[in-house]
Amino acid sequence: MQKVAIVGAGHMAKVHAAAYANMLNAEPVAIMDIREDAANELATAHDAQAFTCQPRSLGDFEEMLKTAKPTVVDVCVPTPWHKEYVVKAAEAGKHVVTEKPMARTLDDCKAMIDATKSAGVTFMVAHVLRYFPEFAAAKAQVDAGAVGSPAVVRTTRGGGFPHGWNDWYANFDWSGGVALDLIIHDFDWLRWCFGDAERVFAKGLVDRELKHLDYALVTIRFKSGVIAHVEGTWAMPAGFAVKFEVAGDKGLLDFVNKNAVPLMIARKESDKVAAGVAIPESPTAQNPYFLELEHFIDCVESGQKPSITPEDGMKAVEISLAALESIRTGKPITL
Repeated sequence: MQKVAIVGAGHMAKVHAAAYANMLNAEPVAIMDIREDAANELATAHDAQAFTCQPRSLGDFEEMLKTAKPTVVDVCVPTPWHKEYVVKAAEAGKHVVTEKPMARTLDDCKAMIDATKSAGVTFMVAHVLRYFPEFAAAKAQVDAGAVGSPAVVRTTRGGGFPHGWNDWYANFDWSGGVALDLIIHDFDWLRWCFGDAERVFAKGLVDRELKHLDYALVTIRFKSGVIAHVEGTWAMPAGFAVKFEVAGDKGLLDFVNKNAVPLMIARKESDKVAAGVAIPESPTAQNPYFLELEHFIDCVESGQKPSITPEDGMKAVEISLAALESIRTGKPITL
């Protein structure tokens, strides 16, 4: 049984705590947050201990490790604090999982990788999109040749502007805007499907300093030859939307999250286009957050390496930062 200490008590911490509470081999034993009421509320809901601390003060974190004696630390605080807690947890010999994005800078990513490798602990970045059934099914279909040789991919992800503690998403130096915090989901999924990126070009609103509004359109050329157009927006107050297309020389795979039958494949037979074939995948059949964390806990217990490596997390950040640099300079960025 793995005892899990969760750093943070916001929305993602609640999702993670609920997942652990339903696992046979894990349980949340401690919740830490700078907000005493939030820490107490989440701790009470899961029979855990609540700890509070001041920003960038690790006194209570160290006390939490000493008192609750967790075997696993789950980091769910805003991005700028990921490195701090991952490194401290690793130095204390704790296995660590952190929410995406891995960190705000590549130097922080490297420090996290070095610390966890040096300590010999299991470390995973929670890129949950790989565990959404429609995205996993799409990769499986592409790998099986359903669209032939893939050439062009389009993804769109977005909704209204998110609001968190201290309005931290609106602080670009902390969140990195949609290019780092939101569409990094798609960057990781695209790398998983098509391999490493080669060049990035992007346009966006992040340098316009608009209040609670951001948008980015990122073009990525992969070493495999695939070209991806990735759209991210925090300017859709009507609700969250996700869609993607994968076009190849033998067909088109199409997904829209609001469709009743979300995942469709249109295959070309000779020069004719066949009717779309629905793949019966239910987005709610299994909770993706439960599946990713269950995989991490199973890896801790078995000694296996997680399917999402720390290097995967850093590569996704690298694409995000290249997109931001391209927006700033107006030039394509070669990785």
